[in-house]
Order: sequence, then structure tokens, then C-alpha cells
Amino acid sequence: MDLSDRSSDRHRAEGLTVANVGRVIPRLGVPGFVLLDAMGEEFAPATEYLLELAATDRSPQTVRTYALSLLRFLRFLWAAGVSWEQATSLEARDFVLWARQTEKFVGNRNVPQRRGSRNLVTGKKHLGMRYSPSTINHTTTVCKEFYAFQLRMGEGPIVNPFELRRGRSHAHHDPQREFALVRRQPLRQREANRVSRSIPDGKFNDLFRRLRSNRDRALVAFYVSSGARASELLGLTGDRVNVGDQLIGVYRKGGQLQWLPAAPDAFVWLRLYQLEGGVAGPDEPVWLTLRGEPRPLSYEAMRAVLRRCNDLLGSNWTLHDLRHTFAIRALEGGVSSFLCKGRVGYPFCRVVRSGVGWGIERRKRSVLGASLGCRSLARLRGWSRCSGSRGRPA
Repeated sequence: MDLSDRSSDRHRAEGLTVANVGRVIPRLGVPGFVLLDAMGEEFAPATEYLLELAATDRSPQTVRTYALSLLRFLRFLWAAGVSWEQATSLEARDFVLWARQTEKFVGNRNVPQRRGSRNLVTGKKHLGMRYSPSTINHTTTVCKEFYAFQLRMGEGPIVNPFELRRGRSHAHHDPQREFALVRRQPLRQREANRVSRSIPDGKFNDLFRRLRSNRDRALVAFYVSSGARASELLGLTGDRVNVGDQLIGVYRKGGQLQWLPAAPDAFVWLRLYQLEGGVAGPDEPVWLTLRGEPRPLSYEAMRAVLRRCNDLLGSNWTLHDLRHTFAIRALEGGVSSFLCKGRVGYPFCRVVRSGVGWGIERRKRSVLGASLGCRSLARLRGWSRCSGSRGRPA
């Protein structure tokens, strides 16, 4: 067999124009999502795979994320003129090369601005124009699972394009032996160890002062003191607010109801917000819009609230940073990593693991500052960390 007859132009990522075609829409009737191809028709192989995910009790957010990652790879195949059934490891390799150099599709969101790599106020990286290594790794993982599902169904190629090395690292590890260093899986991108994105106390106070309404202050206070996700807290209803025990009930990923304690200041701001707009009923949303006809507050609307504060401060804080702030403050307050993982809703939380060492190092610096008489490093914690105002000593 002459391998030179196989043209390399088919598997070349340079100069390939990938169009922003296809969509992911909610599915009517059965919970889940539908992936539409370039012609606007339902892509049946993806439908079966997404139904499998929904049947295994995956959350709707997870199913949608998997669908978008699969659509990213299908767009590349459609541009290259290769059917999904004929994809090989060469297409998988060229997709990774293309994803590393192309500018990502942002959809209906704001296009990231071309600016410096880091924000001068927060020290965080700005959203770039290219796909991050974690996004590429997530896409390859989703495509690997998609083709593995098609193989079980007797469809697709006989060899998984993304199954370049069989087995899993440390799958049958002997607990009495140390872990040996192994190479990354093929096509996996190198990801840097990220530090917890906690908001310092002073910068959090500046952010809290820029909030315009009691509703926004109550939301931020709940975010930073409960550890709930943005969508979980926005879906709060009146029957899941226990003021007496200072608990709120949120539906976690997978649909499980969990009651989370929150700071007293958060319930104070909630009461001030209720005095202005009324108390929500048992099945009514707690958070409503303030302009025009009252309607449930959406995630994009809450992002706009934080975006206005960032414009005034010159920062780039996000709602997810408030969850990181909660985790770091909980660890600093003596909460065990096990309980902290349960509060944030992660069985294996990278933020908690990195925050343990970061919090211990920060406490060491505080002790050193106290011994040197540096009051800025050894501040007393007898004030409310939700609203930024003075409170009773703990």
C-alpha cells in the first residue's frame, strides 16, 4: 500500500474557514437539547447521545455544554468536507491544531476586546480571542465519549478517532505504592495550575458599594456567604427561604434540593428588598427585574449588574469569583475541606484543594505580620464580611 497517494491537503488545518453554522436548541417534551446541522435539520446521532446523557441524570447545563462542544467539532468536519462517520485520528489531530490558532465563536455575547493580558485591578487574565486549553480538552473528551457511544450502538467508525491510547492512568493503582509520573493523553493540552480567584476584602467592599439596589446587594451577599452557583440562586422561590433558621434551598446540578446557610446580613438585605417589592409566594421567584413589567431575573441580567460595577472600578470580577471568595473565607474560618466541598456542590473541587494551601500560607503571613506589629496584615475579623460594614465582634 502506497501511503504517499493519500493527500495531506485533506488533513491540513491551515487556511481552513469554519463557518458559524448549526445550533443547539432546547428539546420539546423530553428534557434535553437538540443539535441542528448546517441545513437547520436535526442531527440524529447527536440526539441519541444527548438523550443518553439526560437519561443518566445529567443536569441540563451539562447536557447543553456537551452539545456545544460536539457542535464545535462538527463545524470543523463540515468545513473540511468529512462525514462524522469517516473521521479518523488525523481529523482529531487537525481539529486540535485548528482550535489552538483560530478565533472562537462568541455567539450572542459581547465580543472580547483586544487589550492587555491581565487586568490591573484584579490581576486576572482577560477573556482571550482564542480557545483556552481547558476548552480544547473538554471538546476532545466529549467527542471521545460521543464516538464511544456510537460504537456501542454499532454506528460510526470502527475505531474511535480520539481513543489514541487505551486505558486510564492509575486505573488499578496499588495504594501501597506511590503514583508514578505518566505522560498526558495524546492531543491533551497543558493546563496551568490556577490559583483561587478570591476577591480581597477591600476590593469586595468597593464592589459592594457600587451596587445600586437592595436586590443586588442581597444577591451578592447570598453569593458570597452561601456558595451557591449563579443559576441556582437566581432560581430561588419564596418557599425555599427559611428566615428563622437562616437557610435557603437551592437545586443543585442533577436536581437535588440542598439547604444552605447564609449570612445574617444577606437576610437583612433581602428583607429590605422585600419591603420595596413585596414577599414572593411559595412558587414565585424571589428575584425580579426592577424596570418595566416584573419578570424573573435572568443570568444575563445579573451579569449586566456586575458589568456596570466593573466599568466603574476598571475590574473584571465575575459571579463565579464570589464562589471562590466564599470557599477561601470558609477555609480561613476553620471549615473543613470536606464541608466546604459540600457547600459549593463539588465532590472534587480544585478550588478547595488549591485554597487549602493558599489559606494556610495566608494565615502564616498574618501571624508573621502580627509579630512584627503590622496591623494591615493582622486585621481583626470582627466585622461583617458580606456587606463590608462594621458589625458586632464575633
